Amino acid sequence: MTWGNPDCGGDSSEVKDQLKGVQQVHANYAAFAAILADGSVVTWGHPDYGGDSSEVKDQLKGFQQVHTNSAAFAAILADGSVVTWGHAYYGGNSSEVKDQLKSVQQVHATGRAFVAILMDGSIVTWGGQSSRIDRSAIAAQVAIF
Repeated sequence: MTWGNPDCGGDSSEVKDQLKGVQQVHANYAAFAAILADGSVVTWGHPDYGGDSSEVKDQLKGFQQVHTNSAAFAAILADGSVVTWGHAYYGGNSSEVKDQLKSVQQVHATGRAFVAILMDGSIVTWGGQSSRIDRSAIAAQVAIF
């Protein structure tokens, strides 16, 4: 059951019949992603914030983890690749780094960007397309850990 602003995911009536066997729910500013027992994902809420995952729905199977920032989602799949959806400027579009997102061990999020830690210890950042966000600085800070 959901309630609240319908533009921000408060109304899940369009996906109500799909929300069975829910194991986890992840949320950002205006969208939700429910992880079901069969390993599939159901999304709802504002389409620009990840409420519409139809473009990647076929890829959202066999995932290990889902992460979110304020306007996008990133899922690590069982094969170590990453699928993203939501607002492009916040990392919902990872096409620029897709070839690098292999053997991903972990994903972490800031308000506007993501960082993936690969099995070899290297990192890949995406999102945060703003003059105020320096992805190389984020990468340098993560490398310290």
